[in-house]
Amino acid sequence: MGKAQSNKQQAVYGIRPVMETIESGKQIDKILLQNGLSGSLIGELRALIKAHGLTFQFVPVEKLNRTVRDVNHQGVVALISAIEYQSVYDIVPYVFEQGRTPMLLMLDRVTDVRNLGAIARTAECTSVDAIIVPAHGSAQINEDAIKTSSGALLRVPVCREDNLKTVVNFAKQSGLQVCAATEKGNSLYTDVDFCKPTLLIMGAEETGVSNDLLKLCDHRAKLPIVGAVQSLNVSVAAGVFMYEVLRQRKG
Repeated sequence: MGKAQSNKQQAVYGIRPVMETIESGKQIDKILLQNGLSGSLIGELRALIKAHGLTFQFVPVEKLNRTVRDVNHQGVVALISAIEYQSVYDIVPYVFEQGRTPMLLMLDRVTDVRNLGAIARTAECTSVDAIIVPAHGSAQINEDAIKTSSGALLRVPVCREDNLKTVVNFAKQSGLQVCAATEKGNSLYTDVDFCKPTLLIMGAEETGVSNDLLKLCDHRAKLPIVGAVQSLNVSVAAGVFMYEVLRQRKG
């Protein structure tokens, strides 16, 4: 039992090593459990996973064999986070205390690793204070994402939060305006006053920002589209918005 490199991401395998990793407080992206796995020790592991609120998934043994090759994984593999996540609830007051105007970026169900990396790269170039992603249903931050970001994911604080609605409400209570980038917007992106403390939400390319989040937004802003293709890649759209924020604040 021990550690391995899985697609350039560190993995811990074996029931007890995974339990020890959880108890150590090390940040874990996901735990893979073999389909049909049972027993008292597995029961303890699942209770530990639940107590720590970790993401887990039942998978065929073939997937585990591909994830960590030529080892006795006992049907359990934990994928270790490639970065150290931070808390948005700490970052917002810290930015205010530094005398700066917060600019936060929330990614709602952006699942493509390359898009995530490209967005993070632009976020670092435009001095975004933090990137917020959901704990479930988001692109995995692995070595490929870090490489695509040119290392920006190691420099820009990333917050992985369980409930994005709670984060939005916290941002509003903290004095931030919340703006969703959406084709359903009733104003252009240049009409929003981004000199104010801001939380910008970008959604998945296929579905956009979820309705639950849209209902909480102060602004719904769109980009002008004049071509036949009526949407932009999310990383491109995010880049336009982030540079508009920078333009207004530096202007």
